[in-house]
Order: sequence, then structure tokens, then C-alpha cells
Amino acid sequence: MALQTIDVRPVAGALGAEVFGADLSQDLSNRAHDEIHRAFLDHQVLFIRDQTLTPAQHAAFARRFGPLNIYPFVEAIEGEPEIIEIVKEPDDFKNFGGGWHSDSSYLDQPPLGTALYALEAPDIGGDTMYADMYGAYDALSDGMKAMLGGLTGICSAALRASGGRAAGMKKTSAMKAANMDQSDAIVAEHPIVRTHPETGRKALYLNQAHTIHFKDMTEAESRPLIDYLCDHAVRPEFTCRFRWQTGTLALWDNRCTQHFAINDYHGQRRRMHRATIQGDKPV
Repeated sequence: MALQTIDVRPVAGALGAEVFGADLSQDLSNRAHDEIHRAFLDHQVLFIRDQTLTPAQHAAFARRFGPLNIYPFVEAIEGEPEIIEIVKEPDDFKNFGGGWHSDSSYLDQPPLGTALYALEAPDIGGDTMYADMYGAYDALSDGMKAMLGGLTGICSAALRASGGRAAGMKKTSAMKAANMDQSDAIVAEHPIVRTHPETGRKALYLNQAHTIHFKDMTEAESRPLIDYLCDHAVRPEFTCRFRWQTGTLALWDNRCTQHFAINDYHGQRRRMHRATIQGDKPV
């Protein structure tokens, strides 16, 4: 499909592209949405700069991709129950989203994607890295692919590997935490290799934050292979790195990427709004 409404420029060989010519504060035409959606599938993460969005406009854009879901562990902003505010104050040392992960893979139906909008970006630092889970899967040997095809991952919301969700949230002073006592109870089973429902491509689907063990195996038995796959998946050739500016919106495909919010801007404030788009059960 030849592009008529936007310009798309890749930012790295693996994944990621900047989109020019879209004003997300306006109602997009069907043609413009279709072109953005095509770019989303082709590049996995899109970066759209120079936007001025109200929370309602942010939610309306994200909703073009599907219904939005409600994040259970942070209170939503007033008037928009599907948008949370992610803030790191100058005196905070813990950030939100630090560590490679795919969003909310502990849910039975994890998000299709995430739309993150920068209200305040640091002058230096605060970049986000993204990794291509298609490329990570494709680079595996045939023998490894055959073995992984029969594995199911057990995913938990508890964040046990990083000391627990409640302990982490206590270190993010500006965010309004909620439902911390529920995190241990939110567990889902997903295939380690999932097939993207729109592209038909296979991607690795596990991460250090939420995958605690393989089904019918102990955590001790599972950990060496989980560690190997998670390290493999974020090799430099599978990644891109994006520098935020105030007014930038990033949209990423949670079904075939991981991301990592880099915590290197102590003494500066970073404030974002996040909407997540309802997905389906991985297969």
C-alpha cells in the first residue's frame, strides 16, 4: 500500500520507525489510520513527535486499535479510567518499567499494544529501548525452535525477581499505587513461542519480569533456559533505542516486542501518560 497521508522513516535495522505527517489530536481519516496501522505491523514500534494531546485525545487515538484495558496497579488519572500517569520525580531513584519486559504478560489476555505519551521528558537520559521478538525467534536453531514449541510459560504479576511489586511501587513516590495485595494472585499461562494474530509470524514470548517458570517444571529447572532466552532476545542486533522529547507518542506492539525504560536521569523529572490496548489470548 503506497503511503498518501504519512511519511515513515525507520530508526534501526531491527525495528522502530518515526512517523511524520500525523496530527493525533484530530480525528484520523480511515486512510490515515490504515497507513499508521500498516506501519505499526511492519515496524513494531512507532514514534510520533510534536503532538499536543489531551488525555481524551490520547485515549481516542489508542482506541482506534481496539478497546482499552485498565491497569490494575496504578490509579488512573481523573476523568480517564484507562490512562495512568507514570512519573519519576527528581529525588526518586527507582523508575517504572526498568528492566526488559512485555506489558502485563501475567494477564490471560495481555495488551495488544501500548500508547505512551511524553508530557515532560528529561533534557538528557530517560530513553526507552525496544527489542524485536520476531528476530530473536528467527535467529534460534531449528532444534531450539522445536523444543520451545512445546513449552508453556507461567507468568506472574508479583515481580518476585526484582523484590516484589509492592516494594518497587513504594519507591516511586509520585505514582498512586493500587491493589498491591492482588499481585501474587494474578497468574497466566502462555506459549513461549506465540503466533502474531495479524502477521502470522512467530515471536518469543517470555521475559525476566514476569515469566517465573515453565509449566510442569520447577523454577530451578526453568531458570537457566529462561535466562538464556531473555539474554538472547535483547542482543544489540535485535534492538533500537529512542530518545524522548516532550510531545512524543510511542506506540508499540506488545505481541512481538519487549521494552526497557532506562533509569539514567536522576535529578530530573519525567512524566508520561500510558494507555494499553486490549489484546487476545496468545497462541
